[in-house]
Amino acid sequence: MNKRLNEIFKVALVVLALAVVLTACAPAATPTSAPVPTKAPAATSAPTTASSQPVAAATTAPTVVPTKASVPPTTVATEKPVDLELWAQPSVTEQGPPPADWIAYKIVREKLNINLKVVLTPTGADGEAKYNAAAAANSLPDIMQMVSASQDNRGTMVRLQKLGLLGPVTTLLPLMPERVKTHYDDPQRMKMGQVGGVQYGLVEPPPIPKREGYVIRKDWLDKLGLKPPTTLDEMFEIAKAFTEKDPDGNGKNDTYGVGGFINGVGLGDRFDFIMGGYDVPGLWDLRDPGKIQLNVRDPNYPKALAFFNKLVTAKVIDPDWPTLKRDDFRAKWKQGKFGIMWEDFSALASPSNYVTFDKNFPDGEFVALPAPKGPDGKAWYRVDTSLSTIWAVSKKAIDAGKGPAIARFLEWTATKEGYYLLGFGEEGKQYKFDKDGNIVFDGLDPKQVWTAPESQMYTQLRNNLIFTNTPQELKVRYPAYTSVKGRTVDQVQFLKFFQSQPWVAGAHLQVINPHPKAADFNRYYNENIIQFALGQKPLNDQTWADFLKGLDGIGAKDWETNAKKDLTDAGFMK
Repeated sequence: MNKRLNEIFKVALVVLALAVVLTACAPAATPTSAPVPTKAPAATSAPTTASSQPVAAATTAPTVVPTKASVPPTTVATEKPVDLELWAQPSVTEQGPPPADWIAYKIVREKLNINLKVVLTPTGADGEAKYNAAAAANSLPDIMQMVSASQDNRGTMVRLQKLGLLGPVTTLLPLMPERVKTHYDDPQRMKMGQVGGVQYGLVEPPPIPKREGYVIRKDWLDKLGLKPPTTLDEMFEIAKAFTEKDPDGNGKNDTYGVGGFINGVGLGDRFDFIMGGYDVPGLWDLRDPGKIQLNVRDPNYPKALAFFNKLVTAKVIDPDWPTLKRDDFRAKWKQGKFGIMWEDFSALASPSNYVTFDKNFPDGEFVALPAPKGPDGKAWYRVDTSLSTIWAVSKKAIDAGKGPAIARFLEWTATKEGYYLLGFGEEGKQYKFDKDGNIVFDGLDPKQVWTAPESQMYTQLRNNLIFTNTPQELKVRYPAYTSVKGRTVDQVQFLKFFQSQPWVAGAHLQVINPHPKAADFNRYYNENIIQFALGQKPLNDQTWADFLKGLDGIGAKDWETNAKKDLTDAGFMK
């Protein structure tokens, strides 16, 4: 028995000795508490979930955890990468989403500690249906571009917010100071993203605002010895000459002074440069900041219609204007059918659009004109209703503590690295810089450059998340080129001129809810305005009063009252 006890005792001593040795050689134990956070703005306090339990916010970089030993730390503790799913409409619908091996995914994961997933949503009604299905299943992504079949981006945001599916983004803004400077610096525009005074939407700069304008055939003016018009009356006289004096010199009576088509209610916005001369462009009167009413209530509106009827009666406007479609209108001006019109800068002057006109009329030239003045010296180009992309964050993402990671990603997109990578692709493949810092493509594989179809998948976020219409962007996107006769055609110069003209600020009109009987209202309004313009209905005090009475009979006054409430609730009117 004693012998047996002695053996057990010896074994115990050996085990104890080994334990002491192992303990002495082991590294210091790593603390089990949360990693020490990196320095961050005070606004990054962790949000709470619906159950009021705190959720740890992601840090901006892996953190080294110190050990108790007096030797350099060898253990690096990193937080688990944050998974972010982003839904966006494609910049190029013909191309797919970024591939799985997209370099941006790798950079975002390594530098931002984010596993990013980009999902391209369908456009129009199909896109809206996808969002509706996700909302019904409470499975909206972390960050998403608002989508609406009717282009009512704000309406989609408001609807999702009222369902309790969106989270406020106010606390995210201090976490992305550079992006705020370049994207969210307009307080009026940012109001479009508010509901009840709380910021739920991140409202981007419009893709390209004020991009259309009033142009004239300079070669026709030169042929007839005329100067560009500055007033509506001068425009009428030149339109008459363009119609009657064979400005193209082909010996045929086949030209009209003015061309256009209806785009919108009434005469549409493409004739606003004419209505603006009477201070009544657009559907709504926005001149009084404390008042909102339909423009047709202004005594100048029937005067503007009378001038338009003068163009019709004199047969100096293309008679197809009431029924012409956009593509047919563009085919006509390329065929030299009219000399005064309203057109988009790129549709007018991009190489792919201008080439037909240039081939047909090598000596032809369009030039931009200032807004024509009316009888009282008033002049407006149009109402600027440029739509902004609105991004929102799901409430689930905010509750899960993903807000700081979302802000971190968005801020990165405003850095030089993120901006160029998501906007133009990889330097050296999709683009490169010349000695002056301009983006060029010389010497690169034509199948890989930024403009190649094969490269479009890498920059699908550029239009809705990245671009801010800088001069460098516009120069690359809309390059100048040489016409058949060696004349420089610069698209951006047209755009700059158009944007320099007087426009009525009207983006906030998006917050006005549609007329409750919109189909009936539009039918009555359109039929009467067109009939007055064509002279099919006499335009006098009595017929105009009858028209307004009919509008009120289908709820026009109530709509105006509700419109004021909509604008007041959204913070645009007091």
